Formats: sequence, structure tokens, C-alpha cells
Amino acid sequence: MFDLDGVLIDSEQVWNEVREELARERGGRWSDRATRDMMGMSSPEWSRYMHEVVDVPDPPEEINREVVARMLRRYADGPPWISEAFDTVRRLAARWPLALASSSNRELIDAVLRAGGIAELFRATVSSEEVPRGKPAPDVYLEAARRLGVPPERCAAIEDSHNGIRSAKAAGMRCIAIPNPHFPPGDALDEADVVVPDLASLTPAMIEG
Repeated sequence: MFDLDGVLIDSEQVWNEVREELARERGGRWSDRATRDMMGMSSPEWSRYMHEVVDVPDPPEEINREVVARMLRRYADGPPWISEAFDTVRRLAARWPLALASSSNRELIDAVLRAGGIAELFRATVSSEEVPRGKPAPDVYLEAARRLGVPPERCAAIEDSHNGIRSAKAAGMRCIAIPNPHFPPGDALDEADVVVPDLASLTPAMIEG
């Protein structure tokens, strides 16, 4: 099970820049706390947060549409792929069925995987907007396991953020953490089963436990 933002693409700061830009344009009250709070939230959750907490006056559904449109424009020349993403996905897909469990919107997930030519390597992809709750709730990981037809306890999740790590562990999965250098996961890192510096460091033994 791969997370997307921060694991395969170096995009957490892009999300942050786009949402902060919109908040300031609309007269909202942006803070550093907003960045951490929204990491892992589903699109219905973070768009409500921006409306209710950041005080962006637009309705949540409009905030969501505008942020996604700006993200797609930022990806127009190609997503910011993390080094070794392609090699790691292909290497692991040759051994295990893969799924992607992401907080990104469905259209962003599909656009990124198409751009990288790796969509066919994932047997299941789930956006947290397709489940009741975003990360750190386990819903997106449990749904990904369901679509794969694999018990959660037989799955390993690769995560980078505090809410992502906690989501995977709440789902009962093994969790391999690759700490995000832009937004470190803090004490949630202690909950991961394995911590590695980058995708290239992943080994089958780490995944199998």
C-alpha cells in the first residue's frame, strides 16, 4: 500500500502553497498550524476546515474545486516525482499486488499515475474522499485492502506523515515510514514498524517483517 503525496511525489509543500495562496487571496487567516492539521484530511474535511477555521468565505465545495484546479495546473508539466519512485513501484509490483491509499482527490490521483505511466501497476487505488473519514482514521487503508481482497493485517503501508502513519497503524497494517523532510511526522514516527530514509532503501524483508 503506497501513500501518494510525500511518498511517490514531492507534493506536500505544493498543496501547502496552493491552499495558503487561496486563503490569502480570499482574506482568510492562514497559520502554520493549518498545514499540519490538514495533512491527511480528505477533500471534504480540508475544504470545510479552510472555510470554518481558516475563514475562507467561499463554500467548501468551491474551495475544493479551486484548489484541485490549481494543483492540476501545477502538475501540467509533470508531477514532482520523488527519486526512485518508478523503480520502487515496478520492483514491488513484480512481487506483490499494489494499492494506493491517498488523501488526494480522485482526479489528481488518476492524473499523476497516468503521467508516470504506472497506473496499471496498481490493482486498487482509493481516495479518502471515497470513504467516510480521512487520515488518521483507518478508512482509506481498510477500503484499499478490501478492494485488493487482502486482510489488512497482511498488508504493509508506506507512509511519510504523522496522520498517514497513524492511519495505517489504526488499520492494523505494518507501516514503513519514510519521514517527510518538509513536514516531519514527529512522535508518530515511533508508531512505525520500520523507518527508512528513502524509497531506494526498501527491502522485501522490511515489507514482510
